[in-house]
Amino acid sequence: YTLFAGSYPWPAQDVSLPGGRELHLVGSIHMGTRDMSPLPLRLLKKLRQADALIVEADVSLNDSPFRNLPVCAPLDERLSELQMAELEKRALELGLSLSILTTQPLWQIAMVLQASQAQQLGLRPDYGIDFQLLRAARREQVKIIELEGTADQIALLRDLDDGGMALLEDSLSHWNTNARLLQLMVSWWLERPPTQNSMALPNTFSEPLDDVLMHQRKQRWSERLRQLPPGRYVVAVGALHLYGSGNLAERLK
Repeated sequence: YTLFAGSYPWPAQDVSLPGGRELHLVGSIHMGTRDMSPLPLRLLKKLRQADALIVEADVSLNDSPFRNLPVCAPLDERLSELQMAELEKRALELGLSLSILTTQPLWQIAMVLQASQAQQLGLRPDYGIDFQLLRAARREQVKIIELEGTADQIALLRDLDDGGMALLEDSLSHWNTNARLLQLMVSWWLERPPTQNSMALPNTFSEPLDDVLMHQRKQRWSERLRQLPPGRYVVAVGALHLYGSGNLAERLK
């Protein structure tokens, strides 16, 4: 195992695994700004030379992962007055109608809030790094491998305790930190990437959620990546998985 921090103008690390497997780990953002497109030419060249592009899930497919979700009790039966007030405040800020959300699972409401917050900051899904890489891979006929797939990601969210109450609470209580984190990750692409992989990042998840949504997933990914056949791979995962303690590169050791 060898880790090269590399001198790339985007957030990335090169990892060499025994058995001739070369990984170029790219810190992706799932929604990006217009100036994050097109992707750097050096990155596109790496993609062309790769045996496969590896992503968390193929987000360029048009199927909606949110079909066939359970209809839940109205929100005022599931949330306290304080939680309702906080949710109403954020929905109003974002121009979201609570009536549309009222029977959705709590984890789904959290996802809608986070996506709307990103859009309010000027981010769009089609400028997301993984989305752009997926489009380029199809264009160059580079094989695409999913680490999870959207169905598995939705299953993970559906299995959260209390219908995802902790995810909704964390989204609301860390609202401003989330916004700063998004802007920080955009700056890694537009200005300069972080210089080292164990930088301290603000935590926006409670410990049990952090375990399920970050630690356990990175562990599964590192096991999958260690089983790859020899070759060169571009691996795009959320930028927060590449930095901080217990990041993906550290786990690959």
